[in-house]
Amino acid sequence: MPTVKEAPPVVAPRRTTRKIRVGSVDVGGDAPVSVQSMTTTKTTDINATLQQIAELTASGCDIVRVAVPSADDAEALPIIAKKSQIPVIADIHFQPKYVFAAIDAGCAAVRVNPGNIRKFDDQVKQIAKAASDAGVSLRIGVNAGSLDPRLLEKHGKATAEAMVESAVWEASLFEEHDFHDFKISVKHHDPVVMVQAYQLLSERGDWPLHLGVTEAGPAFQGTVKSATAFGALLSQGIGDTIRVSLSAPPVEEVKVGNQILESLNLRPRKLEIVSCPSCGRAQVDVYELADSVTAGLEGMSVPLRVAVMGCVVNGPGEAREADLGVASGNGKGQIFVKGEVVRTVPEDQIVETLIAEANRIAEEMGEADADGSPVVTVR
Repeated sequence: MPTVKEAPPVVAPRRTTRKIRVGSVDVGGDAPVSVQSMTTTKTTDINATLQQIAELTASGCDIVRVAVPSADDAEALPIIAKKSQIPVIADIHFQPKYVFAAIDAGCAAVRVNPGNIRKFDDQVKQIAKAASDAGVSLRIGVNAGSLDPRLLEKHGKATAEAMVESAVWEASLFEEHDFHDFKISVKHHDPVVMVQAYQLLSERGDWPLHLGVTEAGPAFQGTVKSATAFGALLSQGIGDTIRVSLSAPPVEEVKVGNQILESLNLRPRKLEIVSCPSCGRAQVDVYELADSVTAGLEGMSVPLRVAVMGCVVNGPGEAREADLGVASGNGKGQIFVKGEVVRTVPEDQIVETLIAEANRIAEEMGEADADGSPVVTVR
């Protein structure tokens, strides 16, 4: 009988939500947590936008959002939606007419911001009908920075309670018209307030939730904020799709998002580098070794755990537990494969040896291109 592989452990089971469709991607229910990003190109520049979408797709993005601030942007949507390899969400603010234009253009979904679309509540019936007729889903996107002025006056500022009140109210309007194909986000720049908002919202209904810390900041700060907030929520089973908002190229958002999900076993792990932080015991340059191995294995998609260790205390144990590893010391390194020492090499050969072994393992696991050469190459 075939061996049944056990699912990796998770911190908590996923919260049960209704399932919706965003083009070809399921969101909510038993669907995997998906990763989203947003293009930074001018949507009117169709070629540049499609090129960036292709780069995002290659980096593991599941769903992409494009900005639609003008009529020219709306006119570009039909081609972008048709040629994109992944579902396209149109991002709409201020002008309700662009919601209908995006639906007509064939976008997979439309993000609407109730806080700044003029007379939004008065148009819910028409939006719901148009979306339903076209099989298009929506995201009710509540943002701390563009909350309805009435709620700001009531709560004093953009509190978690204020954002949840806005989201629940808008959800009820759509549900009154028997439209249920929507997910909700309640984004805030403060991870603590953001987490509180999603916790409150998850108690109010079974809507699928899109997680995001808005305006999270530059790459380092934004990564920390997003990982902290997403980790807190996903560890409680809250969250069906995520977007890491960084002041950095959108491909970096996708890399971070995927890594967060992999770290929580919510997405199959691919390449994982285990390396020590170095200390006074290290007898090799661990930083250089780890960076070089990481660069050399960039692009590998097989589930491979590689340990790069710098001393004899934890090094052999960690290297032995990994699929592939090195325990370094005295100017040389012991190379481990599946727990066994296969060779000892000088320090200046550690990187090339690890990469060669990784290529060999990848080939054995079936990751080779059409002519049989390994996917990963030395850089």
